[in-house]
Amino acid sequence: MLFIVKEYFRNYPARRKVAEILVNNGISIRNSKPYLGDIEISVNAIAKAAGVNRKIVYHTIEYIEKTYELRSIFERLRPTSNLDQIAPVMGWEVLEITFKKGKFGCSLEKIAKILKEKACEIRQIIGEREIGDSNKLIIIVENPLKMDTIAEIKNIEHVESILIHTAEKDKEKIVCNYCKVKYCPRKVALPQ
Repeated sequence: MLFIVKEYFRNYPARRKVAEILVNNGISIRNSKPYLGDIEISVNAIAKAAGVNRKIVYHTIEYIEKTYELRSIFERLRPTSNLDQIAPVMGWEVLEITFKKGKFGCSLEKIAKILKEKACEIRQIIGEREIGDSNKLIIIVENPLKMDTIAEIKNIEHVESILIHTAEKDKEKIVCNYCKVKYCPRKVALPQ
């Protein structure tokens, strides 16, 4: 998606910043107005978020509206609910898995199979394939995962790193050097 934005806005860096804000936040353009879902939002707010003046936002909207390919994409954008920030508050665990560049698809299938075999209740899965950057997968599960499950996921060929967010309040509990962990109640070291 961002590749299309980069191509169409190649010669307009300020407009590209606006378009990226729209895409990343699910802000659609309909009837020459920006909408977050069904709520019309101000051009000022978009300009402030993109670090540009309102005129650039208006020019970006006009360009989107007059370019069929862009209009057909931007009028269909919708925001999505992302539970990763509230998951620890709800007592859920978040796995943030980073993959080596370009190695997302096969690894996703293997992770899903592992979680199914371990009977993990998945709340949400969010995947991001970025151009030129690492690919990221965020999985929110209802209960803390066992260390052997995390080890199996870590051993998948193209997994680069795993960051775990738990509901644990005590930040003093450090696990191991096996994975990056914000907080972990387990205090278990895994062999590498």
